Amino acid sequence: MGKHGEPGVREPTGNENERVQKGMKKEIQFFLLRAMLMAALIWIFFGMIFGLTPMKNNDMSPRISSGDLLLYYRLDKNLLCDDVIVFEKEGKQYTGRIVAKGGDTVEIGDNAELMVNNSVVIENNIFYRTPRYEDGISYPVKLLKNQYFVLCDYREGAKDSRYFGAVDSREIKGKVITVIRRSNL
Repeated sequence: MGKHGEPGVREPTGNENERVQKGMKKEIQFFLLRAMLMAALIWIFFGMIFGLTPMKNNDMSPRISSGDLLLYYRLDKNLLCDDVIVFEKEGKQYTGRIVAKGGDTVEIGDNAELMVNNSVVIENNIFYRTPRYEDGISYPVKLLKNQYFVLCDYREGAKDSRYFGAVDSREIKGKVITVIRRSNL
C-alpha cells in the first residue's frame, strides 16, 4: 500500500530519487553540449564562411533594392568582372559590381561611358549613365594585381570606385551569392 492507502502506488526510495536526478542532470548537460555545438557551428558558418547583410540603400537598383538581404560567400578569391561583392572602405560597408580587375586600365569618358583597356564597355543590364565625379579620382586608373574597380548599378550618385578609387582584395568581405527580397520577408 502507498502512503495514502492506494494499492500499487509506492513512494520512491532515496536511491530512485538520486537516479532520477542524475538522469535529469545528464539530460541537461547533453542539451547544453548540443546547444554550444550548434552555436559554434552557426558562428563558423556565418562568421567565417558566409555573411548576411542588409542592403542599406538603392545603389544597386534595380536588381538589388534597399532592405534586401544579401548572402555572401567569404572564401571565393577568384573574383571576376560582373561579380557583385560586399566590401569595406573607410570603415563603411558597400556593395558594388566589379567592372575591372588587376592589370586593367579604367577610364570614364567625357560622354559618361565606361572604358576598360581603351574599349567602351557595353553593359546590357545597367540602365544609367556612368558620369565622372567632380570630387572623385583622376583618370585613367591602372589597377594593380590585387585591385578591383567597383561600380554600383545605380551609377548617378552612388559611392563607388569613382569616388574612393580601387578596392583592394583585402577590403572585400565576400561575393554575393543570393539576394533575399524584402517583399518575401
